[in-house]
Amino acid sequence: MKALLEQFRKAANSASNVNHYQFWRHNNHPIELWSNKVIDEKIDYVHKNPVESILVFRAEDYIYSCAVDYAGEKGLLDDVIVVW
Repeated sequence: MKALLEQFRKAANSASNVNHYQFWRHNNHPIELWSNKVIDEKIDYVHKNPVESILVFRAEDYIYSCAVDYAGEKGLLDDVIVVW
């Protein structure tokens, strides 16, 4: 946990509008979800973020992700609907 807080503190130090911790990026780029292919790409991107950040080995292992539901297991939240 200390390592994560340190990363958030470093990110805040490089931002002029943040005092203590920076968790979210401020430079988001909205993308229109106009097809199933684009939706699948974006869901895959979100699920892979904790893996690429080396927080977990598999996307399903990140406790706050719905990737586990997409893998056919039960996550933290009820009523996660996976439709193909």
